[in-house]
Amino acid sequence: MANTSDTGGMLRRLLQAAHTVTLEDLPDLVAGHAGAAGLYDVAVFAVDIRETLLRQITGRGLDAAKGGEEIRIDGTLPGRAYQRVTLVAETPYATRSRRRWWVPVTDGVERIGVLRADTEDGDEETVRRDLRDLASLVALVLLSKRSFSDSYARLVRTEPMNVAAEMQWKLMPPPAFAGHDVTVGAASEPAYEMGGDAFDYAVSGSTLHLSVLDAMGHDTTAGITANVAVAACRNARRQGASLAETSRAVEEVLVTHFGTSRYVTGVLAELDLDTGHLTWINRGHPLPLVVRGNRWTVELTCPPAGPMGASLGLPIVVSRHQLEPGDRLLLYTDGIVDARDDEGRRFGHERFTDFIVRHHSGRQTLHETLRRLMHAVLDHHSGRLDDDATVLLTEWRAGHQHRLTP
Repeated sequence: MANTSDTGGMLRRLLQAAHTVTLEDLPDLVAGHAGAAGLYDVAVFAVDIRETLLRQITGRGLDAAKGGEEIRIDGTLPGRAYQRVTLVAETPYATRSRRRWWVPVTDGVERIGVLRADTEDGDEETVRRDLRDLASLVALVLLSKRSFSDSYARLVRTEPMNVAAEMQWKLMPPPAFAGHDVTVGAASEPAYEMGGDAFDYAVSGSTLHLSVLDAMGHDTTAGITANVAVAACRNARRQGASLAETSRAVEEVLVTHFGTSRYVTGVLAELDLDTGHLTWINRGHPLPLVVRGNRWTVELTCPPAGPMGASLGLPIVVSRHQLEPGDRLLLYTDGIVDARDDEGRRFGHERFTDFIVRHHSGRQTLHETLRRLMHAVLDHHSGRLDDDATVLLTEWRAGHQHRLTP
């Protein structure tokens, strides 16, 4: 069993030692310190961008995965730990005296991967606590190393990435967040050939800012346009601009740099996290959807002001909607519903919303629902999309903050 008297000391020593290590040093560092506290054969696995594989971080070679295991998420015990965000124990083999555990590695609600560890027989509650504590520390160390590690970037990719996607993934915030009674999740495809789609969110006091943007085209220039639009949006917002003023600022920047040859559609929204009051504007984009009570979906309405950068001069109308506790707000790009199968049939609004409702009813986490949704969209389009597909899903919990994290 884990040496509980030394687990706290092990975590402190590991934290201090991790300050000056690189990602390549992490596997030996974690395994060495954990072994001293009775946690054996420890290994860390990171999830790939598409959330289909768990790839072991070995620290050997530039991709940090040389010689390591690669485990599919669907249909495996490690994958179950990842999907359900819960500890999973293997049934001991007759030849193995220790018990093997798979532990989700998360930052809040962002799933980063899983941790493997073997323990001797002992008090299960104590073992589970020690494993959770170790996984939490590993998550923090991974977060501190991945932003400047090419090894990590190579590790979580399973195919080459184009320049536009390289820009977009660096631009956008993490695909998962929880805090102040709200959970946010996002997903984008094609992960390695993204063009002009982008999502953004940020919290300021009790206000959650949300935006989904779709730049014209599907090339590097579209990626540049989306980058400029997101930067202009953030810049205006951080100077206290209203939604309408922010969208005008985006349009002004785009016209200054591209004339009217490049434009961006989008929905910009603000959610009051204390009251659930939603305000939003539509700049020529698909209308937001609200899923309520896992029974029905309503499409919000708002007169479109035209794409940002097109200089159409249409009035910008600020619309309002009152969310109820548990409501899920869906902002998305047309690539989600317009994906077509081999016979030309669209994925469609009905299939899209039905998927969200059904998987939430199955008690999947919001982020697991999005993972499965994007795989369903890809499968519908034979694994390769003609257009970017992005969804930003927000759930307002209103007083149930304790249920947000695993």
